[in-house]
Amino acid sequence: MADPDRVTHLASLLREAGAAHHQAYRHAAGQDPEWPIWYARWLYERVGGFFSTPVTRSELTYLLVAAERARVATDPTGDWPAFYARFILEQRP
Repeated sequence: MADPDRVTHLASLLREAGAAHHQAYRHAAGQDPEWPIWYARWLYERVGGFFSTPVTRSELTYLLVAAERARVATDPTGDWPAFYARFILEQRP
């Protein structure tokens, strides 16, 4: 089980990323089929030292895609940043 403080911190970063992404893609009403790549790039600079070993943007992209698939399958109406944070930290402590 992931540390609740780390989950809260990562969920907060994901909320910030969501707001920044929506602003960056406001011309497209937030629609971006490549959103995991954008989020991974945004998060990469902010998660340094967050994980026990270094993480790459590619790995972050993969984790975001996997988190979204799991969320849609198990909790499609829940708090996505909290779900993603828990999922990512369970996959990548």
